[in-house]
Amino acid sequence: MTTRKPLHTFHIPVMGLAYTIDSPIRVAKYGISSVISIMDDELIEKMNAFYSKKFDLPYQEITQKIHDYRAERITSYLNLVDKIVKEKFENFKTELSESKSALENYIAMLPNKSAIKAGLQNLMEDGFAFKENIKNYLEKNLYPGDIDVNIMTKLDKDNFIKDEQLPIIFNDAHAALRGFVNSTLESSVVLSAGMNPRLYSYFESFSAFFPDANNALKKKITLKVSDFRSAMIQGNFLAKKGLWVSEYRIESGLNCGGHAFATEGYLLGPILEEFKQKKEQLIQSAHELMVKALGQKEMHVPEQPLDLKITVQGGVGTAEEHDFLLDHYEVDSVGWGSPFLLVPEATSVDVHTRDLLAGAKEDDLYLSHISPLGIPFNTLRGTTNEKLKLKRIEESKAGSSCPKRFLALSKEYDAQGICTSSKKYQDLKLEELLLQKDILTAEIFEKKKNSITEKACLCVGLANASYLENDIKIKGQAQGVIICPGPNMAYFDKEVSLSKMVQHIYGNASVLTVTNRPNLFVKELKMYLDYLKNEISAVTEEITLGQIKKWNSFKNNLLAGIGYYEDLFAATPFFESTKNEIFSQFDCYKTELNEIEIPELKLA
Repeated sequence: MTTRKPLHTFHIPVMGLAYTIDSPIRVAKYGISSVISIMDDELIEKMNAFYSKKFDLPYQEITQKIHDYRAERITSYLNLVDKIVKEKFENFKTELSESKSALENYIAMLPNKSAIKAGLQNLMEDGFAFKENIKNYLEKNLYPGDIDVNIMTKLDKDNFIKDEQLPIIFNDAHAALRGFVNSTLESSVVLSAGMNPRLYSYFESFSAFFPDANNALKKKITLKVSDFRSAMIQGNFLAKKGLWVSEYRIESGLNCGGHAFATEGYLLGPILEEFKQKKEQLIQSAHELMVKALGQKEMHVPEQPLDLKITVQGGVGTAEEHDFLLDHYEVDSVGWGSPFLLVPEATSVDVHTRDLLAGAKEDDLYLSHISPLGIPFNTLRGTTNEKLKLKRIEESKAGSSCPKRFLALSKEYDAQGICTSSKKYQDLKLEELLLQKDILTAEIFEKKKNSITEKACLCVGLANASYLENDIKIKGQAQGVIICPGPNMAYFDKEVSLSKMVQHIYGNASVLTVTNRPNLFVKELKMYLDYLKNEISAVTEEITLGQIKKWNSFKNNLLAGIGYYEDLFAATPFFESTKNEIFSQFDCYKTELNEIEIPELKLA
C-alpha cells in the first residue's frame, strides 16, 4: 500500500482545545495538515453553528437531550469541516489556474526540493496553453492537507444520567472516537497522553481501522510518544488486535506546548536516533502480530507491512533545525506548533492573547502545575485566566464552577468524579488543610495551600479564545483565557502571515528578530537540567530510595545525552555558524549537571 506524499514537510499539531479547532478550514487548501481537538463537544457545537452560518450551510442544533449527543456533535462538525475544506480546495485550484500571481504566491510557499514546485515553475515558463496545462497538473498533483483529530486518552471520564452510570462506550474519549469514525473524514486520530487499554480495545469495534482488500485504511491511528519503548509497547498492543499504527509522532518531553510528559532524562536527539536505527524492528514486530490477529479474525491480511511514518515536534524554530531533523533522522514531517499561534490565518486566538504571546520573553513562559491532571503544563504569565484566578483566591473564593466537567476525574470525594480545579474540590481540600495548620510550618502550609488553589479550569480557559475571536457569547463564571505555548514562543515576537511563516520554515524568509535563540537541542537540555533541580528541591516529605534511584538514572541519561550530542555536532555539516557556541553550552551544562548533588538516604 502506498500513500500519497504530502506537499509539505511540516504539520501543525493540536494546540489546546480551541487554537486549532478550525485550522483545517484555514490552511488545508494549501496542502498543510493540521489537527483538531475533539474533546470539547460544547465548543465543537458552537463552531458548527458559527461555520454553518458563515458558509450559508444548513445547521441543526444537537442538544444534550439527544441520545449520544457528544459523538453526534463531533461527527456533524467534522463532516462540516470536510465539506468546507473540499469546496475551498476546488475553488483554490480554479484560482491558481486563472491567476498567475496567485500561482506565484503558492509556489513560494512550497518546499524548495518539492517536485511539484519544480513542475509548476516549468509550466509557468511554458506560456503556451498555460491555463489548461496548469489545470491538468493541479488536478493530478494537488490535494488538501489532512484533517486529523486528537483524543487525549486520559480524558475518558465515566458519564451518568442522574446516579446511573452509562455503558463505557459513552465515556468521553470513547464517544469522541465514535464521533470521528462516523464522520466522512479519511484521516488519522492522534492519540496522546499515554496508553488507555480500554479505549485502544474499542478501536476493534470499527472496520474503518482495518485494511480493506486494497490494503487501504479509511481511518488511521497516530500515536504521540516520547520514546521508542513506549512506541513499541503501544504499537504491539494494537497490532495484537489487528490494528496498525500509521504514524509515531515523537514529541519532546519538555520543549513542547501544553502538557509536558518528561522522560527519565532521555533527550530528543538520542530518542530520534533509536527510532532511526530500529524503525524496521518496529515495523516487522507490529506486522507479524497484526497478520496473526487478522488471520484469526478471518479478515483481509496484507502481505507486506503497511506504511509507517515517523514524525517529530517540539521546539523547532529555524529552517536549519527543520532540515536537520528531516535529513539526519530521516523523519517524514516536522511539527511546528507555537509559532503558528502568531499566524491569524492558521489558528484561532483572540487579539489580546496574541499580543501577549508576541510580547512574551523566556521568563514569561514556564512549566506550571495548573493542570487538574497533575501533569506539568506549559503556560504563559499574565493571561486573563491567571488574573481572575488570583482575584478569586484573594477573595477566599478559590476554584472554578466547573461547568464542563471534562476533567472531573478524581473519585476522592465523589463516585461520579470531581475536578481538582473546581470550587467544590478545593473547598474540601482547604478545610482538610486547615485542620493541620498547627502541626505544619508556615512555609509548608502555604506551599500546600498553593498546590490546591493553583489548579485552573482548562476546559473553559483553553476554549475561550475561539469564542472571543469569533464574537461568540461566553456564558457562566468568567475564566478568561489559558494558553499553552512551548518555550520556543519566546523567540517569535510579532504577528506574521501564513505565507511568511511557511517561507521561514523552508529558509526563504525569516520571521525571527532575536539573535540569542538557543539551538533546540540545547534548549531542551537546559529544561531537563532545571527540571531535575526542581524535582530534588521540591520534595517536602522524607526522600525514598526509589526517588534517589530515579534521580541518579535521570542524571546519567542526561550525561549520556550530552556525550551523544558532542559526537553528533562534531560530525554534522549542519549548524556550522553556531557550533562553537553550542559546544561551549554543552560544556557549561555538563559542569552544572555534575555539580547537582543527588541526596542520599540518611541512616537512622
